[in-house]
Amino acid sequence: MNKRKQSTFERLNGGKLNRRERRKLQRQLVTGDPGLSIVHPNAGGIDVGNGSHFVAVPPDRDPNPVQEYGCWTADLVRMAEWLLGCRIDTVAVQATGVYWMPLCCILIERGIRVTLSNARDTKNLPGRKTDIQECQWLMKLHTYGLLRDSFHLEEQMEKVRTIWRLRDRYVKDAGQAVQHMQKALTKMNVQLANVISDIAGVSGQAIIGAILGGERDPYKLADLKHERVQASREEVARSLEGNWREDVLFELRQAVTDYEFAHKQMGVCDQQLEQYLGALPTRTVNGGSQGSEEKQGSGEEPAGEDPAGEKPAGEKKGKGRKSQKARKPQGNAPAFDLKEEQKRIAGVDLTSIDGINVMTVQTILSEVGTDMSAFKTENHFASWLGLTPSKDISGGKVVGPGRRKVQNRVAMSLRLAATTLLRSQSYLGARYRHLRKELPSKTAAVKAMARHLAVLVYRMLTKGEAWVDQGAAKFEQKREDMEMARLRSRAAAKGLKLVPVGA
Repeated sequence: MNKRKQSTFERLNGGKLNRRERRKLQRQLVTGDPGLSIVHPNAGGIDVGNGSHFVAVPPDRDPNPVQEYGCWTADLVRMAEWLLGCRIDTVAVQATGVYWMPLCCILIERGIRVTLSNARDTKNLPGRKTDIQECQWLMKLHTYGLLRDSFHLEEQMEKVRTIWRLRDRYVKDAGQAVQHMQKALTKMNVQLANVISDIAGVSGQAIIGAILGGERDPYKLADLKHERVQASREEVARSLEGNWREDVLFELRQAVTDYEFAHKQMGVCDQQLEQYLGALPTRTVNGGSQGSEEKQGSGEEPAGEDPAGEKPAGEKKGKGRKSQKARKPQGNAPAFDLKEEQKRIAGVDLTSIDGINVMTVQTILSEVGTDMSAFKTENHFASWLGLTPSKDISGGKVVGPGRRKVQNRVAMSLRLAATTLLRSQSYLGARYRHLRKELPSKTAAVKAMARHLAVLVYRMLTKGEAWVDQGAAKFEQKREDMEMARLRSRAAAKGLKLVPVGA
């Protein structure tokens, strides 16, 4: 008869390791000096898991240098005390899911510095991998300083990030509920989506609510549409003649309930988000002199406002930026004045950059914060976002594109912001259209433009300079001047001189 499998708690509190586990420990490889300098002599390694964690310390610190601890709080405290008893002051931990979070909190509280490394940077040696080998490998890499610590958000911003990510989940749930509503209407041959662009708007929700209330007259339903709907009353009424299946009506009601619940949860998140943002201090950026962006290598207009009060070139009257007075939140934006809170927290108005709205700014602040000291330069920031080219080089030659993949919420938001610049009559819009012509693919153009937006965000947060758009004409003039200078240089290299036609 097979014995019942022991739980992790029973196994760890039942006594010593079994013979097989002791034999594995005895077969551990003892490597010699690899020729590297020791950076962290008191380093340890922890292989994080769901049920238990394997911890390794140097062999001279304990007769059993590799031990397993459970995931419950009492065992985590016992692990920290064991590490302190072994004179360990820093440990390397892989960022595995969310299992590392409670572990790191206990270790940091007891003064042990935690290096949170990316799993891609800690690949084990070829062959069969075990948890014991993994924690030992982490300890060795950390001992010789071969692991990079991950980015750590400001402690005050962690609460904001948690609420903003939760709110984003409800926004996606609401979007799925709208798709569910549209599917149910189509199954009943109610073609509401063909005459109203957004069934989640005022007209769409009023009509759907009347349908669920028992109204079946298509003309009475059509009278509920808003006056701004371009479709005629007759067209809307013809699209509302359905078969009204009872089972699909039940499905539609469930979808509407899900949609309303998601928006209710978003409202609760907005209240909590407003509270957390209000607790953040007001930031003042003491940057350098408000010099021209051209000195920084971008070619945009200098910071600050135009002393003459004139609009930048290319910005037409009535078609420029919207007025600065408070407006009703659009789309899925929070109900409170998020823009003013962002300006107070960041010290600059990041929404002044074309293509970047309050939702993008909030994603940037929630994920990165306002302190850019973790990134040495703007290039480091762009590389952390995964918006820089990745190439494999061997023997001084590029042998192919790199395989570095980065999943970053800020990068995704900046990519989306870049796509909105396609028809923008601004400096950045002209730049994006030029990149679409010059680069081999649209994806590459979006990535390049997203990197440029990231650089602008970095400069504004570090230097405190405002963004002033010069218009599309300025970019075209600058590009033409650069092209002429390039042609003159090539002609001079061949001993020639450019002469205008008709001169």
